[in-house]
Amino acid sequence: MREKTWWRYVVALPVMFIYLMPFYILLGVAFKAPDDPSSRWRMPNYLYLENFRTALSGKIVQGVRDSLIITVVSVTLIVIIGAMAAYPLARNRSKLNKVVRTFIMGVLMVPPLSILVPMYRVMIYLNAISTYRGVILLLVTFQLPLAIFIFTNFISSIPTALDEAAAIDGCGPFRTFFSIIMPQLKPVTTSVIILTGVTCWNDYQFSLYMLQSPRITSVTLAVSGFFAQVSSNVYAAAAAAALGVLPIVILFLLLQKYFIQGMVDSAIK
Repeated sequence: MREKTWWRYVVALPVMFIYLMPFYILLGVAFKAPDDPSSRWRMPNYLYLENFRTALSGKIVQGVRDSLIITVVSVTLIVIIGAMAAYPLARNRSKLNKVVRTFIMGVLMVPPLSILVPMYRVMIYLNAISTYRGVILLLVTFQLPLAIFIFTNFISSIPTALDEAAAIDGCGPFRTFFSIIMPQLKPVTTSVIILTGVTCWNDYQFSLYMLQSPRITSVTLAVSGFFAQVSSNVYAAAAAAALGVLPIVILFLLLQKYFIQGMVDSAIK
């Protein structure tokens, strides 16, 4: 078996190197003194913590807090609405549902920035500029199609006999979904949480245009605040980026097992 799978490790090592190299450079710059002339590819043999003090004195703490609020609320809505929308699409395989699924997948092809002007006008009409609900509404809107697609594929693999047995016991559609179907969605729900959560956490385009008040910011805006036209503090920006990426890395490491299982199940089933 090992003789047949050795090529996987040969392919995985360069891919792992490509993905880990940005983190290596990020940490190297974050712990390096601004007056250090050495290459940024070289890890320093000392720890310069002043960059992290500068980062913490900026808006990175506020950015982490606001991004956490936006991400948690957005992902919760995406999971609930996405799963509830996927249930009838998976169970009722009619021509209308096929059209709806095609339309939902078509939304994935629309670049958000291509409709920025009408989106901005709608946000002004809703009085949602520089508010949590404005960014949350946009993130949920553009992340729902992916969640619905993944949930639909997974729910299609669940035997309809469970629904029939629940109906015989007197369960309605809502009780069947929340009592029977929803508990079966734990692996795929983890996948949706990670995929959409990372996107919401790393969002920059919506935050840049919709969060115009300093009272609400995000991790990406806090990091970009260290770059200016006149001068830029790359070292403090690297420290802020390291602090900003830490929560999402911890989340992925904790849910990695379930994420892989959910992606495999939703693809195979």
